[in-house]
Amino acid sequence: MTGSASERRPAGELEASVLAALWAAGRPQSAAQVRAAIPQPLARTTVATLLARLHEKGIIDRRPGGRSFVYFPVADAHGLAARRMHRELDQDGDRSVVLARFVEGLSVDDEAELRRLLEGDGQ
Repeated sequence: MTGSASERRPAGELEASVLAALWAAGRPQSAAQVRAAIPQPLARTTVATLLARLHEKGIIDRRPGGRSFVYFPVADAHGLAARRMHRELDQDGDRSVVLARFVEGLSVDDEAELRRLLEGDGQ
C-alpha cells in the first residue's frame, strides 16, 4: 500500500469490485480466487478484510471450503438495490412520508411500472 492517502481507493469501490467478481464467477469463490479476479492489485489481507466486511453487512455469505471459506453473494445487483431501499425505509420513523417523497420523484414511466407491479401484473 502507498503512503499517500490521496492514492487510496474508497472502500466502496473495492467492495464493489469484490462483489462484481463474486457475481461474475457464478459459484462460491475463495479469497484467493476473488483476489485473482479483481482488476486492482490488492494484498491478500486487504481482500480478506473486504470479504469480512461484506459478510458482516449481510451482502455475501460464506461456507467452509477447503482450508478456509468460500464466499458467495446473497442477492444479485437488483436484490441488493432493493435491500438498500428497505434499509432506508426502516431507518425513518414515518415510512408513509418517505414512500410519498419517493413516488413524487418518479418519472412517469417509473410510476407506471410501479403501478403495474403493485397491481400484480408481473415481475
